[in-house]
Amino acid sequence: MPSRDQGDWLQDWLGEAEAVTSVHPPTSTSWTSPTSSSATPQGLHLTLDLPGDLVHSWQPQLLGRIPVPEGAAGGPRGLHCSPDGLLFLTAGTVPCIHVLDLEGRPVCHLPCHIPGAGDFVPEDVAVTAAGLVVVSDLVHGAVRALQHTARAPQGRWVTVGNFLAPQGLAVDAFGRVLVTDYVPGAVHSFTLGPALEPLAPASILGLEGPCWVGPGPDGGLAVSEEFGDVRLFGSACQPLGSLRGLTGHSFGSPAGVCTDAAGSVIVVDEQQCQVTLFPRARAPICLVSEGLGQPLGVACTPQGQLVVADAGDGYIKVYQYHLELA
Repeated sequence: MPSRDQGDWLQDWLGEAEAVTSVHPPTSTSWTSPTSSSATPQGLHLTLDLPGDLVHSWQPQLLGRIPVPEGAAGGPRGLHCSPDGLLFLTAGTVPCIHVLDLEGRPVCHLPCHIPGAGDFVPEDVAVTAAGLVVVSDLVHGAVRALQHTARAPQGRWVTVGNFLAPQGLAVDAFGRVLVTDYVPGAVHSFTLGPALEPLAPASILGLEGPCWVGPGPDGGLAVSEEFGDVRLFGSACQPLGSLRGLTGHSFGSPAGVCTDAAGSVIVVDEQQCQVTLFPRARAPICLVSEGLGQPLGVACTPQGQLVVADAGDGYIKVYQYHLELA
């Protein structure tokens, strides 16, 4: 078993699974441990007893579809839900961030323009606990933050990091900005100081086509790889294995990732057109298997809803999401 400094979450996940198998007779559903030495020992085989038909019994209800704002010139892509329930969205080739409420009403839009340099198209967006909007600019290899000052009350974009190919963006539980860097196969993290200067930079290397990143359970992070897996890391960026290795789940092309209030990881699969829940100590649960064309972004709202950005038909799908797994 991994040492305690690799994160209590993995210990809880595997430990609870063993407890389940000791109480209930086994079924045909199984999890296999990751092959990496940083996770669980090779050969560990966990068998779970699953109550009922989870694939259908946990299907969240579709509450509505929010169309991409007019003029987006493309489908929704990056998606973030702020603590006050506002949706921050990147879409198409428009150089701005769309801000909507959960009923799809426009709140405002944030133009992505730098005086003297011109417009830029944001790839992904995240918002810090202090309300600071941060975006990735793939074309120019930059991560930018919208700074409000007395001289620029409407805000001005400040470059807070330069990378080869920044794409996915998130803010973790400690306020660190997380950004995937596709070309070198890395995820970079840093905090922002009072003048938006990057502090305490760190990098996770050795990833295969990292595209999207999201906060993980217990202060960690989850990173989707283009070639079919989602890697998990602890709060100190230590590797905890992968969802494919831990659960045996076969991904097509995993895209957006997020974590719900219970610490379960949620992944959208662009190729399989599905949304899958990975709860602790249980087999994966398919949450959404119909009605998606090209899901990319995903987020959980404070109101208990699941929001999916579907570039296939240009809508943001809002689902009622509330699971109580015993």
